[in-house]
Amino acid sequence: MIGKLTGRVDYRTSDHLLIDVRGVGYLVYCSERTMMTLPGVGEPVALYTDMVVREDLMQLYGFTSLVEKEWHRLLTSVQGVGAKVSLAILGTLGPDGVSRAIALGDWGSVKAAKGVGPKTAQRIVLDLKDKAPGLMAMGGSLPDAMEGPDLDAVVEPVEAAAAAPKPARKSAAKKPSGAAAASAGALSALGNLGYSPADAASAVAEAAGDNPEADEAALIRAALRLLAPKG
Repeated sequence: MIGKLTGRVDYRTSDHLLIDVRGVGYLVYCSERTMMTLPGVGEPVALYTDMVVREDLMQLYGFTSLVEKEWHRLLTSVQGVGAKVSLAILGTLGPDGVSRAIALGDWGSVKAAKGVGPKTAQRIVLDLKDKAPGLMAMGGSLPDAMEGPDLDAVVEPVEAAAAAPKPARKSAAKKPSGAAAASAGALSALGNLGYSPADAASAVAEAAGDNPEADEAALIRAALRLLAPKG
């Protein structure tokens, strides 16, 4: 299985490109949105890939991030959704847009992609609605293909935090659980989608106040509704 390619762009069209990896050319199909972000001919490129193998076909699909690749995997797991439809959805909405649409049950946004009918859009939302919050929460920690995480940038703040004096507490610190854990997870997911800490905290607090028993997925959906543009 080919999971990632790093090489140079040999040529490119509207929906695929040829990547030269040490003299071997790999034909990779991408969404329209992804194609717009890729470099020109002769320039270096790196893509995460998913390979489809059938009796009459062996084809590679490329993604600039692991989040995009994971959404492609989930979308194509839905009955009636093939790679072409998945790329159309990702090209129209992007990974973050897919996360929001499915978390909110907004099948109308999914239907806006070329080749997606209302029944298919509704099936996608129904089948994947429980998967969206987890993927949204993971989004900020998954690297782009061209550059992995900077270990120094991760380790140094952690070491500094560990070395910093801790305020005295009457009892040992415990990991958040229950409602606190759900709110923390929802805040993280909203932050990964680009919402400011203040807006995210306000929406999560309001959502939690309306439904104190809500789990993380329910809080994310409710907060997204509160943050959605009005009118």
